[in-house]
Amino acid sequence: MKKILALILAVCLTIGCASTVLAEEKTYTVGILQLIQHVALDAATQGFRDALTEKLGDRVVFDEKNASGDSATCSILATDFVAAGVDLIMANATPALQACQAATVDIPILGTSVTDYATALDIDNFAGTTGMNVSGTSDLAPMQGQADMLHELFPDAKVVGMLYCSAEPNSVYQINLITEMLTGFGYECRNFPFADSNDIASVTQVACDECDVLYIPTDNTAASYTETIANVTIPAGKPVVAGEEGICSGCGVATLSISYYDLGYATGLMAYEVLENGVDISTMPVQTAPNAVKEYNAEMCATLGITVPDDYVAIQ
Repeated sequence: MKKILALILAVCLTIGCASTVLAEEKTYTVGILQLIQHVALDAATQGFRDALTEKLGDRVVFDEKNASGDSATCSILATDFVAAGVDLIMANATPALQACQAATVDIPILGTSVTDYATALDIDNFAGTTGMNVSGTSDLAPMQGQADMLHELFPDAKVVGMLYCSAEPNSVYQINLITEMLTGFGYECRNFPFADSNDIASVTQVACDECDVLYIPTDNTAASYTETIANVTIPAGKPVVAGEEGICSGCGVATLSISYYDLGYATGLMAYEVLENGVDISTMPVQTAPNAVKEYNAEMCATLGITVPDDYVAIQ
């Protein structure tokens, strides 16, 4: 009897040890769907990868796809992730998040570089959690701070032109917010939406003709065509205040910007909690960037003859 009990105990210990090893060696496949390639989104993806790799090492495999700015492609790629049975999807930018949310109600989805989750997911009375298989990080910079910055740099301007892509709900959301803040300073705000990359130059030209200074929010299409915008604003002598560093470095004079790398890194830490610790993503609060920095484009400021206060940091 003692020998039988000893054998049973040995078998149980063996099974227990084997289960522990299997648990420790569990690997994950994470799909990354990025809307388009540009500096801010690239930095967020890199931060996400770095955070998960630091936590999981070679136990995580990434399947990374880029939709080249096309929403329809986002939907196709999201469906591919679902068919492949990935363990988690990271959706980088609002259209990517919307496509992934439409593709699955089962696979956990973490968004990043998404401005407003209530707008993106059509959630009423949003209180920080989605109640669905979605959470993530928001790239909404302090809008009042950006309005304050524009007023600090251009107190004598009369008309501010809002340049943004009308197809991006995150951009529309930001424009609505900051317009109210800027009108409070006495500015007249005029909207100059472009439908896609084909009419950026012409719309920018009209904005320059009618306005003293332009504002561009964290707009993915604008971020991909800063050279096109700069080719219009520089000859016109019109400054641009931008919603994030990538746009500012391409065509702006100043920004109150968050770190997209840090934003992506925070998203990666959230992914670790979901994958490894079983945290319920439906109750996981959407996070925001902890810090924002006043930055300026030294070359652009010199070209346009603009001097910024001493507490601004030059973009490297």
